[in-house]
Amino acid sequence: MDEFLSEAVVEARKGLDEGGIPIGSVLVLDGRIVGRGRNRRVQNNSPTLHAEMDCLENAGRLTAEEYRRCILYSTLSPCDMCSGAILLYKIPKVVVGENVNFQGPEDYLRSRGVEVVVLNDKECIQLMRDFIALNPPLWNEDVGELG
Repeated sequence: MDEFLSEAVVEARKGLDEGGIPIGSVLVLDGRIVGRGRNRRVQNNSPTLHAEMDCLENAGRLTAEEYRRCILYSTLSPCDMCSGAILLYKIPKVVVGENVNFQGPEDYLRSRGVEVVVLNDKECIQLMRDFIALNPPLWNEDVGELG
């Protein structure tokens, strides 16, 4: 597994251990992690704290030029909201652990010039598959489905 994706998986597992949804993310600037996050909607009673949003928040303010040198890693394909943040800050590359259990607007990101690399990592796939099977109402809430 990619070393940075592995760190995103660590975040996902922390989220699961906290009673949340196991999705993790890291932001890499010039080859080093500057932000980490996990889906903390349950833990923080938040409507918006997806892993990518938590990661960006934890990275703190970066300059526009720094964002353009970043790579965002996420264990799961980013949703519409998180993809919007990627576009807003012009993050040029996103590495996705998997898009089997959920696929966000990857084609739209690509159409806007973002390089999207999908690894379909077996561990990421199984982690989400197991969670969704055990927690369908919570999963549906997270992705805005009626379920």
